[in-house]
Amino acid sequence: MKKHFFRKIFLLFSIIISQFAIVYIGLAVYYRNAFEYGTWINNIYCTGKNIEEVNQELTGQFAYDGITIYDKEQNAYQISAGDIDYGYDFAESLKAYLDKQNSWLWVDSLWKVRNEEVQPVISYNEEAFDACFASMPFLTGKASEDKELAIIRTDRGYELLNERCEVLDAEKAKQVASDALANGESSVSLLDTGCYYDMELTPEMQDTLHQWELVEDFQDCRIVYQMGEDLVPVDASIVCDWILLNEDGSFALDDTGALQLKEDAITGFVAGLAEHYDTVGSTRQFETTNRGMITIEGGIYGNKLDQEAETAYLTEAFFNKKEEVHTPAYLQTAMKQGKDDIGDTYVEIDMGEQMMYYYLNGELQIETPVVTGNTSRRMGTPSGVNYVYLKQQDRILRGEGYASHVNFWMPVKGNIGIHDASWRSKYGGNIYQTNGSHGCINTPYNAMVQMYEMVEVGTPVVMYY
Repeated sequence: MKKHFFRKIFLLFSIIISQFAIVYIGLAVYYRNAFEYGTWINNIYCTGKNIEEVNQELTGQFAYDGITIYDKEQNAYQISAGDIDYGYDFAESLKAYLDKQNSWLWVDSLWKVRNEEVQPVISYNEEAFDACFASMPFLTGKASEDKELAIIRTDRGYELLNERCEVLDAEKAKQVASDALANGESSVSLLDTGCYYDMELTPEMQDTLHQWELVEDFQDCRIVYQMGEDLVPVDASIVCDWILLNEDGSFALDDTGALQLKEDAITGFVAGLAEHYDTVGSTRQFETTNRGMITIEGGIYGNKLDQEAETAYLTEAFFNKKEEVHTPAYLQTAMKQGKDDIGDTYVEIDMGEQMMYYYLNGELQIETPVVTGNTSRRMGTPSGVNYVYLKQQDRILRGEGYASHVNFWMPVKGNIGIHDASWRSKYGGNIYQTNGSHGCINTPYNAMVQMYEMVEVGTPVVMYY
């Protein structure tokens, strides 16, 4: 009985062992061509999958559009994957990994998780790549043997043309791009990968660099003129014209080896500044009250630069390397500096219409008829832009054959001014043609009281027919 029991137990155990062995061997054979339990490759779950299945999934998620090549200026140039028949396959890498797998130890994988990274085998058409790379703009231009180091004149002044620095090693650049493609990289910097080099300095280049140091220092002027609302920089574009040149165009040096300043260079610059910004007697565009835009010239109003003072200032500032925004000295100043020196506060005298207006900050304050100089006796009031340079009360105005008392006197040019005229009862119209003044602007008393109270000394007076 006992013997029979043990025989049954042995038979059952043998069957279990046999079944386990069959399963174990079967899975060992299966895992010879499939990835073991708990295997992850490039974040894809691979358990039980063969190489073809995993390769299909990996190539499906591997997106590659091509490579972007950056030159030293960080300009970007693209070589697309399609242009060079770019391809990639993981089968070889997957097989190499699978070959390292011991299928007979598959049971060991039940207690492990494997996260692996594999790289694809990349292929592309090398002839197509060569053609694409050869068309890159950073390869065009001078050959290395034709590179220059020279001082050139531009609209910004003298500049250094330095072609000896950061010269591209074309062969190295091509190899770097090719390696990046082979590694599946999406971009590569030629500068960061050492594809640029500096050419060796020749004695001629060294001499040019020494001259450039002199020129660069000479041009280093940082004075800015404040001309009203305009800023006029005295920078390299200006100062470059101050350098004295020899007849052959080379830089003239003094006995100490320093660059020489052209005679009258600074004087000439200041004169040019005055020619552009001096407004005394200049031609102006003026928006009238009733006649639209007119052109008017002449008169004593405006800005006039003190050229002697400014020449002295700029000479000292230039040689001492001053850096500042400078308001120039004037022999005469208007209410505003710059080209538009009239502004929006002024007296307007329309002598054709015999009307006078006073504007304060662009708003009309006074409007009155007047009587100007007698045109039939050739005493017509001159046109031009003048200004109130004095205000007086209780004056006797004297001239040839007359002496007239006025309560308010505001001269604008010589002995011509704005004043009340108690001897008149009428103003405006055509009175000035036959019974006009000796040149002054006769103004009704009430209006003159307002003018005297409101108009400040220095206010421009625009006078026209």
